[in-house]
Amino acid sequence: MASWLHSALACSRPVFDDGRLVPAVAALPIDRDTWARSLGVSREAIELYASSEVVDLHVDSFIWSRVFGYDLLQRHGRGLLGGRGYSQVDLPRLEDARIGGALWSITTNPLRNAAGRARAFTDNLASMKAWIDAAPERWSLVRTADEHGAARARKLHAVFLSVQGGNALDAVDERVLADRALTAVTLVHLSNSTIGTTSSPLRSARSSGLTKRGYELIERLNAHRIFVDLAHISPQGFADAVRVHDASQPLMVSHTGLSGVHPLWRNIDDQQLKQVADSGGVIGVIFHSAYLGDPYWGAGRVDRIAAHLEHIVRVVGADHAALGSDWDGAIVTPRDMPTCSELPRLVQALLDRKVAHDAIQKLLGASFLRALRMLRG
Repeated sequence: MASWLHSALACSRPVFDDGRLVPAVAALPIDRDTWARSLGVSREAIELYASSEVVDLHVDSFIWSRVFGYDLLQRHGRGLLGGRGYSQVDLPRLEDARIGGALWSITTNPLRNAAGRARAFTDNLASMKAWIDAAPERWSLVRTADEHGAARARKLHAVFLSVQGGNALDAVDERVLADRALTAVTLVHLSNSTIGTTSSPLRSARSSGLTKRGYELIERLNAHRIFVDLAHISPQGFADAVRVHDASQPLMVSHTGLSGVHPLWRNIDDQQLKQVADSGGVIGVIFHSAYLGDPYWGAGRVDRIAAHLEHIVRVVGADHAALGSDWDGAIVTPRDMPTCSELPRLVQALLDRKVAHDAIQKLLGASFLRALRMLRG
């Protein structure tokens, strides 16, 4: 790998951000008035945010760690692209932003065969655990709502692990699932697989939805009380999963937009939204501007995220709304919230839309923790 790319991705030295040199050691201010002024938000927004438990349903930073050596434990700037695509999250910035927990995703390489996917998954799972073990005083692997609460009582970031692309598990020993280190599994990703059909227009061909192996995977996940995540799946696959899923367990859509706000192949419609809510589940809103209704590379605004969250609250209630950023998943975030450090601006946007305080606290994290407790006690 070229040394300039490694420096931009992996080290904590200053990097260029939209033409300006940004010190990579800068931290968010602790004083709440200063914090509010620095982000251009009200003291009300900061107080509400700081009093909430914040959990994100989909963080993809581990991709950059395993491919390019991006150091999850060091503070980074916004990278060569000003926070577009990568360098949106690291543990120091999560700590500064008081993001108490997240589902950290291990994404599957669909080009490997079953044995290769199993080996890669096992290696990546061990690697992610090694990152956690390297800083036990800062973050902790958690499996349940109670473990999350214990980690937060110790002021640790709570790490929930997830898999994006359930075909990673085709040849994985069942004991790995029985360990319940995995909190959620996204059934398919951006390509068709042994599990079923993606929603992506890049899919090679349509199928009837879930495959036989897809049905079997849902049965395995239900048996180990692991969230079945319906992000990325085709409409028919979504319907198949709802039909065969254990009705006593909540479903999840970890990172999506809402077609009721912006119709798009990647977003779910109101019927799908209600099916997840009927299960007791939770829907995380993605932060990718193009899925929210703004130009792909343009000047999207955080209010678009607020619009999608408000739609969930209006259609099925705040108990089913959540954050599902997809930070570092090659997304282009709103330009007024390029990284996790600016997340209180989303609270201000929700307040500007007259969303109630208790609803905002739910969608920031309490709704996911409710669903998790329903799933795992």
